[in-house]
Amino acid sequence: NLHANGASFFFICIYMHIGRGLYYGSYTYKETWNIGVVLFLLVMMTAFVGYVLPWGQMSFWGATVITNLLSAVPYIGDSLVQWIWGGFSVDNATLTRFFAFHFLLPFAIIAATILHALFLHETGSNNPIGLNSDADKISFHPYFSYKDLLRFIILLTLLASLALFSPNLLRDPANFTPANPLLPPPHITPAWYFLFAYAILRSIPTTLRRVLPLLFSILLLLLVPLLHTSKQQRLTFRPISQMLFWILLPHVLLLPWIGRMPVEDPFI
Repeated sequence: NLHANGASFFFICIYMHIGRGLYYGSYTYKETWNIGVVLFLLVMMTAFVGYVLPWGQMSFWGATVITNLLSAVPYIGDSLVQWIWGGFSVDNATLTRFFAFHFLLPFAIIAATILHALFLHETGSNNPIGLNSDADKISFHPYFSYKDLLRFIILLTLLASLALFSPNLLRDPANFTPANPLLPPPHITPAWYFLFAYAILRSIPTTLRRVLPLLFSILLLLLVPLLHTSKQQRLTFRPISQMLFWILLPHVLLLPWIGRMPVEDPFI
């Protein structure tokens, strides 16, 4: 319970971090930003293989649907799917290797996090005003350490409250039903943090056409540094860019809601 809800809170922090990076122009630190995108992909992979491990209905059929997308790879697609499955269907071999991936991938995440922090410390971070803050530097302790400690306590309090009072608020109760390979659920719904990509995925009929927008929904972040043409780094003094950012936000929030709805008009 704490592990699953902790993952949800982790993704909330990640999405806020990406949003903050877009607003304040952190993508101008290209190396840090690109490593961050790779880090995000690693976290998504870890969360996906972890979501399969409870072996409920949503876990089983989610694994079947998502891994089947690899069949869109030309020439080696079918072989790749069978290699991932460890057989001709999602079975115990799949579960074993997904458990191994869920154990090993966090080590890759730690390595990428160290690189992410290393490149950030090469340039230093920015601030909302956009001025050089070297003259205002103060010691990390006690000022920043107490500030971070307060936020950490608030986050832990919210996580504990969710885990104790509403443990299934961010999870699908259908996943408590044991996996049945013969009976697919009427509506396959992945974890909420995948829903933005799932909404894009299910709106396109052809497998290959599904896979490309699914990948680009995340890899598009790599293009953001190349599209920056303004002389100002952040959106603080760019009202038109601010307006576009705040138009983008409700669309991003709308996608998970659409992904949770049944596969019928008008949600397709």
